[in-house]
Amino acid sequence: MIKFAIYGKGGIGKSTLSSNLSAALAARGLKVMQIGCDPKADSTTLLRPREKLTTVLDLVRSGKAFTLEDMVKESSSGVLCVEAGGPVPGLGCAGRGIINALESLEAKGAYEKYKPDIVIYDVLGDVVCGGFTMPMRKGYADKVYIVTSGEKMAIYAAANIAMAVENFKKRDYAKLGGIILNCRGVEDEEKRATELAADFDTSVITRIPRDKIFARAEAEGGTVVELYPDSEVAGILLGTAEKIIKEW
Repeated sequence: MIKFAIYGKGGIGKSTLSSNLSAALAARGLKVMQIGCDPKADSTTLLRPREKLTTVLDLVRSGKAFTLEDMVKESSSGVLCVEAGGPVPGLGCAGRGIINALESLEAKGAYEKYKPDIVIYDVLGDVVCGGFTMPMRKGYADKVYIVTSGEKMAIYAAANIAMAVENFKKRDYAKLGGIILNCRGVEDEEKRATELAADFDTSVITRIPRDKIFARAEAEGGTVVELYPDSEVAGILLGTAEKIIKEW
């Protein structure tokens, strides 16, 4: 089972890329599980646009018994979708949602029942402490991919995440798999991303172009891979998915 986490600055496009990668991997005939690790619980929206998932934390908070099927819902493309959820705004720790989700999935035997080939954790990346680092821990993700643009704050957040991964090396946690450059059209964008990668002895594994096709697909309630399979961007996303598999 291939297990990786996607981190990056808030708003950098992690969920869009995660959903497109999930769809691309599913198109390759692989069984994919995407776990949204963000209190906003919007990671899988593009995969299941017609039905908002009940989050694991909401199920836990209800105090009622719940099943694996209450947590895991399948998309039209065959991706298994889970949303960790978060606390009531202003109350509680958002990291607890991630911890509850991962522990509940394990306790109810999700991996044994569904037997996914690939598990993708889509993680809120501005925070690298507490429950937000749980997908990096031993037994969960094996690699971390960091999404960044060439913008200053995105690079800053990416460096913080890379340092967290570096600090976990001695604990045999997830390793840094590489940088995903999600272009925003800023000056020296590729140069900045390449320099960041070099600082942490890794590489830019793919360059996602800035393209209005993402907004069109989102407006239509789906991924680029599913709605525009013959587009250049879909080809890049499919190639990225293939590269991740081959480098495992």
